[in-house]
Amino acid sequence: MSGVWVFKDGVVRLVENGAAAGGEAVRRRKALVHTPSGQVVRSYAELESELRALGWERYYEDPALYQFHKRGSLDLISLPADFARFSSVHMYDIVIKNRDSFRVVDV
Repeated sequence: MSGVWVFKDGVVRLVENGAAAGGEAVRRRKALVHTPSGQVVRSYAELESELRALGWERYYEDPALYQFHKRGSLDLISLPADFARFSSVHMYDIVIKNRDSFRVVDV
């Protein structure tokens, strides 16, 4: 991940792929791709299907999150309930925990 560090209102944050112009950033969109099929993940239903095939189980305890756990590991994937808030940070979390099955690409 690359970007520009922005300090605003006492908070420092990383703006991905940003070209800071007047405090605004130009962002490139990212997409999560299921590597074996080459398909872009466009919904949580598609993602859940692929994760289940890899041995992940869904937790239903918190309605504000989509959470997945893999038996025999300490890994937990936590995603916002609203797919519109699914960001590159979440995508990279999935990629790190499933190296051979997913990748992130620019769209």
